[in-house]
Amino acid sequence: MEKKIINEVGKVTGILLFYLFTFLPLTAQTYSLQQLKDSALHHNFAIRKARYDIDAAQQQRREAFTKYFPNVSATGLWFNANKGMAETTINPSEIIPQSLGQVLAQQMPPQVLADLANPISVSMMKNGTIGGVTAVQPVFAGGQIINGNRLAKVGERVSRLQLQLSENEVEKTTEQYFWQLVSLQEKMKTIEAVEALLADIAKDVDVALKAGVVMRNDLLQVQLRQNDVESQKLTLRNATSVVKLLLAQYCGLQGSDAWNVEYSSVDTTSADNLSPFTPHSSLPNLPEYQLLTQQVRATDLQHKMEVGKNLPSIGVGAGYNYHNLLDNNHTFGMIFATISVPISDWWGGSHAIKRKKIEHEKAQEQLADNSQLLMIRMQKAQNDVEEARQQLDIAQRSIEQAEENLRLNRNFYQAGTSKMSDLLEAQLLYQQARDKQTDALANYHNKLLEYRQATGQ
Repeated sequence: MEKKIINEVGKVTGILLFYLFTFLPLTAQTYSLQQLKDSALHHNFAIRKARYDIDAAQQQRREAFTKYFPNVSATGLWFNANKGMAETTINPSEIIPQSLGQVLAQQMPPQVLADLANPISVSMMKNGTIGGVTAVQPVFAGGQIINGNRLAKVGERVSRLQLQLSENEVEKTTEQYFWQLVSLQEKMKTIEAVEALLADIAKDVDVALKAGVVMRNDLLQVQLRQNDVESQKLTLRNATSVVKLLLAQYCGLQGSDAWNVEYSSVDTTSADNLSPFTPHSSLPNLPEYQLLTQQVRATDLQHKMEVGKNLPSIGVGAGYNYHNLLDNNHTFGMIFATISVPISDWWGGSHAIKRKKIEHEKAQEQLADNSQLLMIRMQKAQNDVEEARQQLDIAQRSIEQAEENLRLNRNFYQAGTSKMSDLLEAQLLYQQARDKQTDALANYHNKLLEYRQATGQ
């Protein structure tokens, strides 16, 4: 009885699952362009690496700041030697004055006087303990501490600019993948529309063939075109799957193609509303230009630090020490000043200073040269946007013309005044016009992004 009940429950459960997966629609996840960009910025390795570099640069800046404070150190030493480190022999008869010796001879026993005549061996510091704490405050170090802190701040700025460049590259790559996928999806829609069109044409030709109005060759031409479109559809489906997998991997999504993208139709007048720019005023906004200026700043500071290495360094300090070398505990404090003057280091140091000076001059010339290239890139980006918009307008007009051409040729064929080859050629021109418009749309959006990045917007 229990087995029968279990079987019945199993059948009911199976039926419910069958209807659940058969009749309920399966909705795929849909992502917008901004969602994909945010996901890519969060998961991309280049971005994570750039953030690690910022953290490391911050720690380096904090490390450089500690050089302003005194250098405190503590030392300790315990030793036990096989004999005293300080050994000597004392002869009392040589150090006692003659007048004192006469007095002692009258007052001391003869045996004691005899001992004073013999040398006495003295040994000290056979074992002991030494310890101390000192603090040295740098007063002048040739500007190495100040310039080192400035250089560390430059390094942190550079790491942040590198992060911005990495974000721009990730954004650009994500958008390229996105519009490539949109282009493939739009081409798939075109293929499906062409399939429906060819199906209608094939239906009309089949009816006309049965009526003896057209030749069988017309139907074969349509079927051949349908086979070609089916082949294109398979290629598009495979390419779409591959691009989805690449975009999913780049953005950190789950590794499948069971998702779609959403986008709105493009407004070609957006190019007219782009923020205007002048090359010289927009140049400081570019991270590439800021990196070049930081490189000039860094080489200048490195030159100054190299000069500082060959200047005297001055420091003051204080210490507290302890020892029991003479078999008694002894502590004492002291203050001191130090000065270090490099002399022989100038032989090689002068060449190192000249080398840093050359690197600084090279960085300045590189800034001037690359600044011109960046301004040229701005102008090119603006021209590319205008060209992409015009190409998109041309593609849109071509679709309207191709649609009208297709309509006329279909009417002409139905009226018997044109051949099937003319109608199929009109269909092909319509499909090509749709595909060109799709490619122009993707190119337009990519050029818009390149323009915003090239002008620092």
